[in-house]
Amino acid sequence: MEENYEDKYELVIGLEIHAQLSTQSKIFAPEANQFGKQPNTQISAIGLAHPGTLPRLNAEVVAYAIKMGLACGCEIASYSVFDRKNYFYPDLPKGYQISQDKYPICKGGTIKIKGTGAQAREIKLHHIHLEEDAGKSIHVEGEDYTQLDFNRAGTPLIEIVTEPDMHHAEEATQLFQEIRRMVRYLEICDGNMEEGSLRCDANISVRRHGAEQLGTRVEVKNMNSVRNLKKAIEYEFQRQCALVEAGQTFTQETRSFEPETGKTFSLRSKETLNDYRYFPDPDLPPVWVTDKWREEIKAKMPLLPEDWRKKLMQQYGLSDYNAELLTEEKETVLLFEAVAQHTSAYKDIANWLNGEVKAWQNETNQHIKNLPVSAQKLAELINLIAQNKISRGLASTQIFPLLLDDVAKSISDIIQEKGLSKEDDSQKLKDIIQEVLEAMPDKVKAFKTGKKGLQALFMGQIMKKTAGKADPKITAKLLQEALEEVRY
Repeated sequence: MEENYEDKYELVIGLEIHAQLSTQSKIFAPEANQFGKQPNTQISAIGLAHPGTLPRLNAEVVAYAIKMGLACGCEIASYSVFDRKNYFYPDLPKGYQISQDKYPICKGGTIKIKGTGAQAREIKLHHIHLEEDAGKSIHVEGEDYTQLDFNRAGTPLIEIVTEPDMHHAEEATQLFQEIRRMVRYLEICDGNMEEGSLRCDANISVRRHGAEQLGTRVEVKNMNSVRNLKKAIEYEFQRQCALVEAGQTFTQETRSFEPETGKTFSLRSKETLNDYRYFPDPDLPPVWVTDKWREEIKAKMPLLPEDWRKKLMQQYGLSDYNAELLTEEKETVLLFEAVAQHTSAYKDIANWLNGEVKAWQNETNQHIKNLPVSAQKLAELINLIAQNKISRGLASTQIFPLLLDDVAKSISDIIQEKGLSKEDDSQKLKDIIQEVLEAMPDKVKAFKTGKKGLQALFMGQIMKKTAGKADPKITAKLLQEALEEVRY
């Protein structure tokens, strides 16, 4: 059972988020940079560090890092250096990793999140640096050997390193999600956590409230889901507080999170910077970023999630809630704007995208970019509802599903074939209302004696008899008039 330590101890969190960059080729070698290919088919003599080979920097990788730095308000370094980070893993071909230490490509910066209170928060970044990814070790169950796949070795990465600036697990998960949105909007990383292209290390410590010195830091490695990140932080807070309460000391270490148990476990004592023996890579010259190159990249920057949220609220009058939902995926907000070119019913567009379209995505496990209904056709459907030519219910339950099934069908054809136009004959509606009321005299009497909730029952029966084609507003008005005329 968890103890309540929050009144006594403060949680301190810093994140190191690794994003694989979506360049065509790797960071220092010419082989393709693609996920999911057959093992060891995307390697070369350079990537495997054969004697006599030399790395050569992919300039597009630097441009992608600059984009992320500009998006975070970082200082873009005019001079940066690649270093050798020395450690041994079987899946690290060279026996060292090319990274950046003292002179990273981006310094400082902030990322805005919603926070846990009423006010949004800006999380401070320490820096963003470039490095190469390692290969992948595959441990075969039941066997006494490990297989190595070097396809991932040399994949370009940016590592986004925050200050120890977060104090709630929710803040950390919000930041992770916001970075995922940002790299996707910038089109520098696909953000697919399940494929490992976006993953996170969490540095976690605790200290008594009011203390200035940070507690002993524990790093939980390689989490590739928001849920696991939250659970790992919450578990570590409880574990570390319990150790401090018991008067036990513990050392800086690297741990891993086990989703099945919801617990972390020790991997090794944490290396220090001295253990890595950083020194400038003698095979790679320094990187110089000119003002002209930086400004060229800045001029081509797309709108970011925060920019879109402001635009949706200010230009289209949407609520903060709807703006938040629409900006979860870049393609969703682009579809919103495409539909808005054909209708001014902006709130209705948001409701459709966050409602019926989102439901279709969940049911089919499809990305919104695969939606078979065009922006123009969706706008036509929304306009017909606004013009009272079809009901919202029929549009949602009958017309939209038919459009999904047959992209060649026009909305007018569906309405005509299925007889779905609104029932607007007032006399016919009055007759149906009278028929419904006469069939339920006891319910009508109960309504007249104060049970006003029965009006929904009458409305339901009328809609059933008209197959949902009756205009709700007109029907409600005529029903009210009919009920007022009844005498008991």
